[in-house]
Amino acid sequence: MSLLKEAFEKGEFAVTAEMAPPKGIDFTHLIECAKAIKGRVHGVNVTDFQSATLKATSLATCRILQEQGLEPVLQITGRDRNRIAIQGELLSAGVFGIENVLALTGDHTTVGDHPGAMPVYDLDSVGILQAASALMGGKDMSGNELAGTPKYFLGACVTPRYDPVELQVLKMKKKIKAGARFFQTQAVYDMETLRNFRELTKNLDAKLMVGIVPLKSAGMAKYMNNNVPGIFVPDELIERLKAAEDKVKEGIKIAGEFIKAVREEGLCDGAHIMAIGAEENVPAILDEAGL
Repeated sequence: MSLLKEAFEKGEFAVTAEMAPPKGIDFTHLIECAKAIKGRVHGVNVTDFQSATLKATSLATCRILQEQGLEPVLQITGRDRNRIAIQGELLSAGVFGIENVLALTGDHTTVGDHPGAMPVYDLDSVGILQAASALMGGKDMSGNELAGTPKYFLGACVTPRYDPVELQVLKMKKKIKAGARFFQTQAVYDMETLRNFRELTKNLDAKLMVGIVPLKSAGMAKYMNNNVPGIFVPDELIERLKAAEDKVKEGIKIAGEFIKAVREEGLCDGAHIMAIGAEENVPAILDEAGL
């Protein structure tokens, strides 16, 4: 059983951190960042060509982190592979004993560094979950028998601050039916959004991890408010960042305080930290959160 699944079953507050593969083959920095949180998190998410940008693959990076003694969470999108390639990737993860899988539809290629690349989208996140569930049942999506059956702990994403939020809850139900057992949210910065979402989803059969993206400046907060759907940074946090002498340090403090408050109020089953290019700050966030 994966550490992440075991933590949920024990009722522990689960923690995962996101690690982006390098754009190249030098994994030195990534491995250093991963080692710094070894034993402090239940899983390490490895992004899959995040924001449609070319990097080393999620599966290869998961394997490297696994060799360093960390438990990986394989992220896989439907943007770059058809159902044959997706099932092949999932089977390969199974060969390596990688159980945690996070299914995503994926950003369109026009937002990445190869805007002329042709997206695939043969399967969306629900389709990927269905494919993984079929493989766990010993057959591929066409009903062909497998020689050896993989085991996965499946997850997906959700946006708590979505209008109307009821559509997100409906999509969560579809993902749960397809096999999702845990959800990691889009970044949340206010407790009220999380309280409302917890109330709406409290009867669903899946664990919820709040997404944490540490803010680096007031400008970053304003940009996210204006350009990233589903994100809301309250004015009080923006003012706090403006007044701070060391804005990165203040963002780390804000992130840690939020995780601590969420944990104390029991609004989520865990937290997922997305440092986005500043993975070296994850230990400081964990320190601030008391984890």
